[in-house]
Amino acid sequence: MKEWDLKLPHAEFAYNRTIARATGCSPSEALYGINLLTPIDLIPLPNDCEVSFEAKKRAKEMKKLHEYIRAYIDKINESYKAKANKNK
Repeated sequence: MKEWDLKLPHAEFAYNRTIARATGCSPSEALYGINLLTPIDLIPLPNDCEVSFEAKKRAKEMKKLHEYIRAYIDKINESYKAKANKNK
């Protein structure tokens, strides 16, 4: 119990890899576009790297992913609404 602060990053990483029922993907997938496999995937790239010319393509992929997540959330909310209004 005295070392809870050492275990907190592991719990946070596990939570960020867990698929959320409301979005259909994990928080890390919604943010980065991939479901992280290990904590090392979070290490930022060095600043002296060359700029990728595929940034527009990546931005479009992320936008498409976020549109999918938004549609999924709307679908889930509609099903919750239908269940709640079923008995009214």
